[in-house]
Amino acid sequence: MALYEHVVIARQDISPQQAEQMNEDMKALIEGQGGHIAKIEYWGLRNLTFRIKKNRKGHYSLLAIDAPAPAVKEMERQLSLNEDVLRYMTIRVEELDLELSPVLARRDRDRERRDDFGGDRPERGDRPERGERPERAERTGEEA
Repeated sequence: MALYEHVVIARQDISPQQAEQMNEDMKALIEGQGGHIAKIEYWGLRNLTFRIKKNRKGHYSLLAIDAPAPAVKEMERQLSLNEDVLRYMTIRVEELDLELSPVLARRDRDRERRDDFGGDRPERGDRPERGERPERAERTGEEA
């Protein structure tokens, strides 16, 4: 069997649950024809670089597939008939990358950074705390 990476962009109007259900339907289709889905990543609702069918955003999903070519061909045929799908692309690869994709790895890294600092942005180096401002003479280096 051949190895593929498959990315799908679904319309912004559908819910995340519907996008996940579409992934599960693709998985059932592939497995029904003797293939195997090694990884499914739902990247969420993301901005598109340009409008596609009047949509500014889309639900992105990545699938790592180990399946025969006819199974992938049938999946692509089903996706082309689905009105909720804006775009899809399937690429044959030499080996499947089962690690976290760069999109999700960056999202997790940003989430960890926010958790470490307790807010949306990190504090500045040695900035004085609020209310602990030095007197004017100390700031300018003058004697009082």
